[in-house]
Amino acid sequence: MKITKIINNNVISSIDEQGREVVIMGRGIGFQRIPNDEVDQKKIEKIFLIQGKDNREQFQALVEKIPYEHIKTANKIISYAKCSLNKKLSDNIYIALTDHISFAVERKKQGMEFHNALLWEIKRFYNHEFLIGKEAVSIIKEQLGVELPEDEAGFIALHIVNAELDTDMQHSIQMTEIIQDVLNIVRYHFHIDLDEKTLAYERFLTHLKFFVQRAVCNQYYQTDDLEFCELIKRKYPEAYCCAEKIRNYMESRVDYKLTEEEIIYLTVHIKRIIDEQE
Repeated sequence: MKITKIINNNVISSIDEQGREVVIMGRGIGFQRIPNDEVDQKKIEKIFLIQGKDNREQFQALVEKIPYEHIKTANKIISYAKCSLNKKLSDNIYIALTDHISFAVERKKQGMEFHNALLWEIKRFYNHEFLIGKEAVSIIKEQLGVELPEDEAGFIALHIVNAELDTDMQHSIQMTEIIQDVLNIVRYHFHIDLDEKTLAYERFLTHLKFFVQRAVCNQYYQTDDLEFCELIKRKYPEAYCCAEKIRNYMESRVDYKLTEEEIIYLTVHIKRIIDEQE
């Protein structure tokens, strides 16, 4: 491979064997080099294949201005997240999370800390991602010597959620708030405290994550099984009434009109939760 652009002493761009533009990281890989020089294979630490011209340009602009150690640390955290979740993450995480970590580290050095107003919800709704966030905070302390607060584990968790769903931070924050509101509707309708340790609660929470994601992205789920819908509506009238309250809330909050099928699936999950509470 030949160098196509020197981004800084530690980052260059090139074209791989498949003709794709890549960003290559390695200490000193761009030092005293010029375009068309051969890439020093021994200095390659990471090759980034970022899809989309805009994303590549954003990433190149980002790594040009932030410390090399911050990029390495963010990459280590992203690799850990991918391994832990065992799923594909959007390439945008290399931009968003790297930028966030670098900014958080610099803020901390200046004695500035941001409070995460959704920390409680993130811990409960995205527990796996939050645990990755906590490990990320440990990696940052180990690699950069900066100890970030637990709030930052929550922020990092949301960036991971973004990458899982291929959405942005605004949507993830909105989704977290909506999930909390929907759970509160169930609590207040039945005047109960939900047992978060039950299997029914875990299933409902999983359903809500996908349901709210569809709502925020204005996507709909439909089925032709109208007979099943009528059966559930008649069999579980109180749970159906609660689901209708959720429909009214969603219409007012995000202008999302639930289909009858979505109301029925909410009804089934609500009924399961109530049954396990008794």
